[in-house]
Amino acid sequence: MATTTPQAATDPLDADPPLTLRDPALAAFLAWLVPGLGHLYQGRTAKGVLFMVCILGTFIYGLFLGGGRVVYAQWRPEKRLPYLCQIGVGIPALPALVQASRARSGKPLLFGSEFMAPPRIEPGRNELADLHLKFHRYFELGTVYTMVAGLLNMLVIYDAFAGPAYYGRDEEDEDEARAGDTGPPAGS
Repeated sequence: MATTTPQAATDPLDADPPLTLRDPALAAFLAWLVPGLGHLYQGRTAKGVLFMVCILGTFIYGLFLGGGRVVYAQWRPEKRLPYLCQIGVGIPALPALVQASRARSGKPLLFGSEFMAPPRIEPGRNELADLHLKFHRYFELGTVYTMVAGLLNMLVIYDAFAGPAYYGRDEEDEDEARAGDTGPPAGS
């Protein structure tokens, strides 16, 4: 009668290297500055590049749809709540804060253009209404794309801070693999 011996510690199923995250707080901050940068800092290059391309691509496409005007910060006369989502992409959304500050103080706008500048709402002139007429549904669609990019980056920031939700193989997969490796007992 043959006896089975416990599997050695060199089992390939147990060979997953331990995941060590470099400074999670700094990685989260870098992931907010530029989507994917926190993962690049931690050495998780594939994820970092994937997040960078997908989130920045979504944000830039949303800007394109709205002619660069869908991301702006404004608190008076209306509250611009979508900006609270858009700021989630970090540096790409920060020019809107600078443009809003310059417009409020009467200074010339950056880049010599209305890019990310809040629309002027004056008696007899509502630039926001003009933007909706000019871009039709694409203005709102661009706003949604940029908001989604910011919200998705919140998940990326969390992943950079806490690490992947799951690392390694599933226990059921390990049990099935081990059951397949041992085969039927000898002498049956």
